[in-house]
Amino acid sequence: MNYNSTYDVIVIGGGVLGTFHAYHALQAGLRVALLEKDSQPIGATVRNFGQVVPSGLSSELQSYGRQSLDIYRSLEPILGDGFRRSGSLYIASNDAESTLLHELRQINRYNNYSSELWNAATTLRNVPGIRPEYIRESLFFPEEISIDPRQTIHRVLRFLKEVLGLDYYPKRMAIDLDPSSSCVKVRANTGETWQADKVVVCSGSEFQALYPDLFCESDIQLVKLQMLETKPQHRLRFEPNILTGKTIRRYESFRECDSYHAIKQAEPSMSFSREHGVHILFKQSADGSVILGDSHEYAPVEEAGALSYGSSNAINIYLLEQAMRIMDLDTWEINRIWNGYYCQTAEAPVFRRTIDERIHICTGIGGKGMTMGPAFAKKNLQEIGVLPVASGQV
Repeated sequence: MNYNSTYDVIVIGGGVLGTFHAYHALQAGLRVALLEKDSQPIGATVRNFGQVVPSGLSSELQSYGRQSLDIYRSLEPILGDGFRRSGSLYIASNDAESTLLHELRQINRYNNYSSELWNAATTLRNVPGIRPEYIRESLFFPEEISIDPRQTIHRVLRFLKEVLGLDYYPKRMAIDLDPSSSCVKVRANTGETWQADKVVVCSGSEFQALYPDLFCESDIQLVKLQMLETKPQHRLRFEPNILTGKTIRRYESFRECDSYHAIKQAEPSMSFSREHGVHILFKQSADGSVILGDSHEYAPVEEAGALSYGSSNAINIYLLEQAMRIMDLDTWEINRIWNGYYCQTAEAPVFRRTIDERIHICTGIGGKGMTMGPAFAKKNLQEIGVLPVASGQV
């Protein structure tokens, strides 16, 4: 059999995890290929808010988010107007949410991660458009950033191809991986074949095409989200990623707060918000449009068909009603409505399996991909022996 090329590493999947596995391997001087089943990435990596918020991660994972901030900052000249040093702002609307903000601030003081507590007047002065009656106080994380999800991954991939020498193969779905003692043979649906010392599979739930039994036996959940984007605002401009009271009650960082469980227990056991996993976020894009959302509906792998590809009008109406309670936008005219889909695991931050010493799966990072994916990819490459562990690193 004739092989198209031989590589040190072949990465399967061009989302954020796959792209940054390729990035770190190329930075180490390795010969790398990336196979993407579509003409360009179209999954969760390009369908999210573009908020990079380590403040929302658990203390255990926050270091990956903070390292990812450094990686994104190093790529700022490549990302252009799709990159903003915006910071992130969590807004408390009542005493319970305010209590959680104070407790999270203490946790982050211990973690040496900068935050600023703002009263209502300071919040309004810094972020116009928030309805004064909604604000009790807010917590600002100045180091966090905003990126344009529809541009970021494409610009990074172009840099990897044009500057670092990535061999990028779009419209190729890997359908067979055949390991031997010396290499892995990779075959695509096009009939092309390659070989590599290592293969890393970062193709989301699509890895089921390669390992259907493993996929069906896994604890992977599929998640569907709904988001909306307004038309550009006429006058209103705000910089930070805006995360609201429902986010304070949802993000995993707040679960480490002393008051979290008591506050959650006091919530209604049944509500539209809880049933559909709603929390309200806002992000203004460079053109002045505002992304808002989102909802979360879950299904185990054996019930994936339960997540319809349609958009629920009831959820969209609820998202808009809740958003209007929080922000006073110039226009609420909607430009786009879309769904996002990702997979996550029930028991671990990321689904990782070693098929043999040459084939490794790394996927299922859930809604944390843009925030911690760039740094986690490097850690994974170290743990599977592609990259050396830095001196002094555990």
